[in-house]
Amino acid sequence: MIGAPSDRLICYDKLAGRAPAPTEPVADQAVPGAAAVPSTSRLVAKDAPLPSSANPQPDTGVLSKYWELEPSDKRGIFNFVGYQPNYVMPLHYSSRINRSPQSPTQAAGPKTGYRHEEAKFQFSLRTKVVQDVPLVGGDLWVAFTQQAMWQIYSKADSKPFRNIDYQPEAIYVLPTAPSLRDLPFGWRWRYTQIGIAHQSNGQSDPLSRSWNRVYLGAGVERGDWSLTAKINQRLKESSSTDNNPDLVSYRGRAEFQLNWSHGPHTASLLYRSTLKNVRYGALQAEWSYPIFEDHPNGLRWFIQAFTGYGETLTDYNFRQSSLGIGVTFLQF
Repeated sequence: MIGAPSDRLICYDKLAGRAPAPTEPVADQAVPGAAAVPSTSRLVAKDAPLPSSANPQPDTGVLSKYWELEPSDKRGIFNFVGYQPNYVMPLHYSSRINRSPQSPTQAAGPKTGYRHEEAKFQFSLRTKVVQDVPLVGGDLWVAFTQQAMWQIYSKADSKPFRNIDYQPEAIYVLPTAPSLRDLPFGWRWRYTQIGIAHQSNGQSDPLSRSWNRVYLGAGVERGDWSLTAKINQRLKESSSTDNNPDLVSYRGRAEFQLNWSHGPHTASLLYRSTLKNVRYGALQAEWSYPIFEDHPNGLRWFIQAFTGYGETLTDYNFRQSSLGIGVTFLQF
């Protein structure tokens, strides 16, 4: 029986005394479809070397490094890294202050004399607890985020914290199979995720606010650009314990975030939507740049602008605009 052409060529080479021609490794062969666009971002994972512009690796872009999607990006379990932006903003100005928060099931809180100027900070960490389970490449993460508004410039009220939000969550992230990654116009589908989260402000009645949700998300990227999306499903509570039954009608049912990471710069635009009424939801824009250009993953200048509902959980049904300036750290 006549074999494959490659087998016959090897046989002829042996008869002629020639060494067979080297073959390309299967792992390095490109997946059919549009060519991937390499990223120019200098952001890398914690303790990893800076990327080389002479050797771009399209399959290990920012999303891949962030969620450790490729085998070369895996860093094992219980390695604590950044999640949501970690920042300290000594100056944060709000156009309006919610001086008497209320909801359909909670009476108006006591009047306050809070100032428009305050400090805002956020600490957010995550760690992988299970790797490559149950599907190859699938990882289970747990995370915790705390955001605080601090009336540090208020002398009369002994510098109180105006609001503190706490959010623990668990996220399962599954990288997209190579054969399914390619999308039109050079975009690539990088991952799908499912998560469960709790968020509360830790207050007692009548200021208590909280909600539980599950969400389904995905991420796509093209060179320096990436887009992530999440659809939230709030978990039902009894009417006797629900402190904010109309929360998703103001804060939103979905989140879409466009990210840009070019050289030392990073920027993002977050849109929270109710999927029903464009009057509600929120927009948030962020930008950062390294303080020391030879350490792009260290301390960075940070600017954040917000407009809409729900900058804090207490303000879920209160519209305001704000601007903050400070520094960010521990990117991922």
